Formats: sequence, C-alpha cells, structure tokens
Amino acid sequence: MNFDGKQIMEVTKELVSISSPSGNTDEVISFVEDTLEKLGVKSYRNNKGGLIATIKGQDDTKHRMVTAHVDTLGAMVKEIKPDGRLKLSMIGGFRWNAVEGEYCEIETSSGKRYSGTILLHQTSVHVYKNNGEIKRDDVNMEVRLDERVSSKEDVEKLGIEVGDFISFDPRVQITESGFIKSRHLDDKASVAILIDVIKKMKEQSADLPYTTHFLISNNEEIGYGGNSNIPEETTEYLAVDMGAIGDGQATDEYTASICAKDSSGPYHYRLRKQLVAIAEENKIGYKVDIYPYYGSDASAAIRAGADVKHALIGPGVDASHAFERTHADALKHTASLVYHYLTAKMID
Repeated sequence: MNFDGKQIMEVTKELVSISSPSGNTDEVISFVEDTLEKLGVKSYRNNKGGLIATIKGQDDTKHRMVTAHVDTLGAMVKEIKPDGRLKLSMIGGFRWNAVEGEYCEIETSSGKRYSGTILLHQTSVHVYKNNGEIKRDDVNMEVRLDERVSSKEDVEKLGIEVGDFISFDPRVQITESGFIKSRHLDDKASVAILIDVIKKMKEQSADLPYTTHFLISNNEEIGYGGNSNIPEETTEYLAVDMGAIGDGQATDEYTASICAKDSSGPYHYRLRKQLVAIAEENKIGYKVDIYPYYGSDASAAIRAGADVKHALIGPGVDASHAFERTHADALKHTASLVYHYLTAKMID
C-alpha cells in the first residue's frame, strides 16, 4: 500500500493551523469529525471531548484500538499584571525558552481573540544589562498584548481574565525538500496519518480482520487522553505519536519509530516484535528506540488498568515540544505501518 507523505503534510498543515491547547479542543475535534463524516465514517464524542470512530471487522469478539491526540501544548492567563502584561501558567510539558519570542493568541471565555507575544519581562538589552542571565520561568515570562493597554483595568475591559487560553503560533511551513516544520506536529501529524489510513481503507474497501476503534484523544499532553472508553473486547492498543530525536536516539525524520520503552516502562514485547516483522515484510523504513522522558495514550491506558497489549509508533520528529520538524518519508512509512498492522492477524 502506497501512501503520499505530501498529502499527509497538507492535512497536518490544516490541523496545526487550528488552535487546540489541552482543555480547549472543540474546534479541531469538529474538523476531524467533519473530515471523517465526508469519508463515510461515523463518530461520537466521549464525555471528555475526545472523538471515537469504529470500523467493524470480520471478528467482532476481539477488538483493536488506535489513538492519536489532537491536543497541544499551550498556556492559560495566570494573572493580569498592573502594567497590562499577562503572566502565564503552562499547559503541558515544555520549557519557557522554547516559546520565548513566539507570537500567541488569547481566547476569552466569550470567544474574542487577541494577539500577543511571549517575552521575558527584561527583554530589552538596552535597559537590562544581565538579560542573558535571567531565568526564563513563571516569574519572568509574560505576554505583551497587541492592544493599547497600560493597566490591569485596560486589559479587563477587553474581556480578558484569569483562565483564558493562550495558544502558540504554529508558523507551519512545507518545504520543497519534503519537510514540514511547525509547532504541534506532536501529535497532529499522527492524526493526519490516521485520517489518511482510514481514507485508504475506504477507497480500497479494506476488510479489517478485527473491529477497530480510532480514538482522537484530547488530553494526552496532560496525561490522561486515552485512558478510558476502551471496550472490553479490546486486546491490542496502538498509540500513534511522535518519535523523539536527539543524542543517543536511533529515531530520525525519515522513518517510522517503534518504541521499545519510555518513562512508563517497556511496551508489550511480542506486539513490538510483530510491528518490526510487519515493517520488514513490507519494506517499511523503521527504527526501534527508547524515549527516556515520554508517556503516551497507551501508557496512560495501562496505568488506568486496561488489560491490553500496548504499543507505540510514530513518525520521527525533531526538536519535540519546541519548533518541530519531520519529513514526508516518516509520515508515509508510519501510515504504511499502521495500515499493514490493522490488516494483519493478531499475535497469540
């Protein structure tokens, strides 16, 4: 089965262009919901706001679940300062230096949106001699609003208040050399992969061996996106999420990454070996890797007590939780691995 990485990148571009920090994902969930509807796939939302679609298979006594998450890193308004700047509270695990200087958007509870920039309070080197030595933390980082405000009262008149969501500008670009670089490829690239896999299944009238549930989770970045709504018949659970790249890592931007272990411990050994065998049999580019500071929807499900064989795969993504990048090849290899896994027999 041939997948077009460039086509997956275009869907990824649409997804990352929709703001969806954990806790505020209705708009992007609606986008995925509408996309699946056009493919003839019905879905429903769980109480947490995630989206679940089911394709019935030949065997309805054993089920598979596949997840990818559509929520992203972000922030909330923690405090309105006396000078009209905003203090922030993080959503998800990133470092302030990763978003310093980034454009952002503040969404009020009434739906109004305002632009701003995330800055160190002591940004001006013409005023603050020790600018480079100041710690980037909750105390010193703030949002400069693109509005004529100079007091807390000015900001409040705009309708901005504590608890309003702040999203980061993705700055998405697709290059002629086959890369997509953007914030939030974690994990919207994987959501685009699942959409493309489902599309191929519909086009090919693929008859799945087992009933398969696709969960687009919306709380993964805060630890509990895929830990519920797992039918009793589910015996295998596959999370599709980014592969982490860095010193000592095998993962690259051109292949599918198969995770052997992350901070939650080892993934199911026999299921991991089956994924490797599927990749080799179908000439799919892959790397097996360990992610030392990482958790997934699959590990969240295990922690919640799900009695399943769990696995984690995904496209290799550089600079995770910062300004990320991957290549069309990683997207197509991962899509192919997901497709061939879902059309294969389960392990004993």
